[in-house]
Amino acid sequence: MMKIPTCLVRVVAPAAAATLVTAVLGSAVFASAPQYNEEAEAFLEKHCARCHNDERMAGNWTLSDVALDDVSKGMNLADWESVLRVTQRGEMPPASRPKPGHEELQGFVDWLQGSLDGYASANPNPGRATLRRLNRNEYSNAVRDLLHINQDLSEALPADDSGYGFDNIADVLSVSPVLMDRYLAVAGKVSRLAVGLGSDQPYTTTYQLPKDGSILNQGVPSYDERMSHYLPLDSRGGGVFEYYAPQDGEYEISGYLNANTNNEVDRLEDNRVSLRVPLTAGAHYIGMTFRKDLALDERVQILHNTTEEVPLPSAPPTSLTLDFVVDGARVGSTEVPSYYMSPRYAQHNFPRDVLEINVAGPYEVIGPGVTPSRAKIFSCTPGIWPFTENYCAQKILGKLARQAYRRPVEANDIERLMKVYRQAQTQSNSSFEQGIAAAIQAILVSPSFLFLYESDPQDAAPGTVHRISDVEYAARLALFLWSSLPDEELLSLAEKGKLREPKVLQQQVARMLTDDRALALEQNFAGQWLYLRNLEFHRPDVKEFPEFDVPLRDAMKRESELFFSSIVRNNASILDFLKSDYTFLNERLAAHYGIAGVKGPELRRVQLAPDSMRGGLLGQASILTVTSYANHTSVVRRGQWVLANLLAAPPPPAPPDVPALKAESTSGKALNAREQLAQHSKDPACHSCHVRMDPIGLSLEKYDAIGRLRELDAGRPIDVTTAMPDGRAFEGLYGLQDVLMDSREQFAGAFTERLMIYALGRGLEANDQPKVRQIIRTARANNYPMHEIILGILTSEPFNYRMVPAHEKTTAAVH
Repeated sequence: MMKIPTCLVRVVAPAAAATLVTAVLGSAVFASAPQYNEEAEAFLEKHCARCHNDERMAGNWTLSDVALDDVSKGMNLADWESVLRVTQRGEMPPASRPKPGHEELQGFVDWLQGSLDGYASANPNPGRATLRRLNRNEYSNAVRDLLHINQDLSEALPADDSGYGFDNIADVLSVSPVLMDRYLAVAGKVSRLAVGLGSDQPYTTTYQLPKDGSILNQGVPSYDERMSHYLPLDSRGGGVFEYYAPQDGEYEISGYLNANTNNEVDRLEDNRVSLRVPLTAGAHYIGMTFRKDLALDERVQILHNTTEEVPLPSAPPTSLTLDFVVDGARVGSTEVPSYYMSPRYAQHNFPRDVLEINVAGPYEVIGPGVTPSRAKIFSCTPGIWPFTENYCAQKILGKLARQAYRRPVEANDIERLMKVYRQAQTQSNSSFEQGIAAAIQAILVSPSFLFLYESDPQDAAPGTVHRISDVEYAARLALFLWSSLPDEELLSLAEKGKLREPKVLQQQVARMLTDDRALALEQNFAGQWLYLRNLEFHRPDVKEFPEFDVPLRDAMKRESELFFSSIVRNNASILDFLKSDYTFLNERLAAHYGIAGVKGPELRRVQLAPDSMRGGLLGQASILTVTSYANHTSVVRRGQWVLANLLAAPPPPAPPDVPALKAESTSGKALNAREQLAQHSKDPACHSCHVRMDPIGLSLEKYDAIGRLRELDAGRPIDVTTAMPDGRAFEGLYGLQDVLMDSREQFAGAFTERLMIYALGRGLEANDQPKVRQIIRTARANNYPMHEIILGILTSEPFNYRMVPAHEKTTAAVH
């Protein structure tokens, strides 16, 4: 069969569409197909007609609906996109039917893809527009950047619902009276704190150090480690937390000590230590920790969990040095006694450790001090005319509102805030600063702040498409890369109409991705895409995995976060997610992996040996752990995760009555994972899904439920040789990586889809898929660099344009 002719041409569209395409995509070209194609018709008749006909209606479509001269007629675009996906992946025709030859299949795929892309180019559609509320992480970041106040407000707000795998999806971010009450309370507290009106009456903030009940860490107690980079280098145990001092003054740092037993229920005054220190207003890292140079006898530092008699040291030390730490520096120390528990406990010897840290204050208040918040807010100080209080209030509120509302402010914006300011001032003879605090609270609960609002042209007809303004684009850009507000540089460029100039945009994206605020991509996008947020709530069985503890869990999570951020910051290829010769380790995680030569608690980039059995996401313990059960691995979960998250090809949900895997044979013999699945997949209803998932999961079976290498399962050697449904044989992690690298374009498309969903705050539809394909076609030439994927999204039609919703013609700004 002759390959279907395909030509690449510049799209010729109606005037408005042509302007749109040129403005957004420049000189991009799209595949265009002949209006009618006999080979395409023959392909459909040969390989699809048996199931997709008027009688069987498989997949809920029939060839009777197909119009080969116009893909927009008859069968809808979503069905055509589905046909394209399953034929590209080789999932259709099904395994029971003869498969088309490579050229025959590629010809049909080229024709269909060209038809869909050509139609999309001639009929611009950026997707439906939805009013989008800031989620709680975005709200917290926006307040931080608006007021320069280092406070995490997300935990003070209710958790947000998720859609399409992310919690920034407009459709699920509803608003309730309860939520508005929380916004008012949070806004009131943070506005007073930022202005410098925080409480001058003492109150106590409590931080409980995480305890995980683990017994051993390679033979050394986990509390023998340095617990944070905010603590001195020669420290062990204890902890540190971020505390915001509301005023300049004195504060009492205190803590309760324990012996690391399981009866940590009492807060005895005998176990309390404290110290008063002066603190300036603002954020500080407060900690308590022991000095290693005065550590206990080595025999005491080892936790003995055996039935053998372990003699106590004949002359145990009688005291330890406990340091009080502020912002990494020791501000005081005290000697605390050391003691031993009764020999009746299995864990015979326990050095002291910190159970809880409290900070009480302020005492001896001096004043609000000089903080980044006050410096940002009070850009105008009342004094000699014309700098009256009203004049400065207007200047201050106008500047804050411009950034908060992500647009130039108008006179009525300022007047609304000034009304709140004047009302607060007249109540009980309030001060200038109290009036400013009240107006800032009003900003923080304004719909213009809470919602990403975009306006339509006056008298625009429903369903028409228009380009969003530059300041609206800046707001989208900052929300995507920073989960926050645009800064002054972005706003200024947007107001001058320069932000979307290609060189300027590239420079700004590079700047933004190296800024600390880009950690939001790591925490919010990667945290949800890779399920890293789930790790905090994953509880491996303590009997099966006694070595799993908080430091190990945190190191697992940070490895994946730093790996993601490294690819973003260095503009590396996204294919590193599949296969890499480096990762990020500290001593604890390296020991877990069996990798020598890594010392200390700080994670750093480590070059991997060719035989390390690590590299890429699937060699990381975080992914292997969250895709396992508490006490054993899961071939199905791991296979499903790869299909859904890396290939955008999730299997259908399991039926409600699916039987559980049997851990034993009828004779009582323990079955390994391969044997359990072989028995389970005998059911034809199960086989169709498991044939795709199981080879992937089986190849990772040499990693246990917390990501360590192992050789045995159910007492027998683990076999990680397997094959994909198309017959490709492979073995273990490295073989799976090669299989995924062979599907690199599918992975690039899947990653781009996930990132575009996150960037747009909505699910993708059929009309979005041609834009995804255009992005990966462009990035393919340079081996899919991260920045090119991001810039492709930023210059795409959905990110730059807006369709006027059917329910509204035009609107004024929200207030």
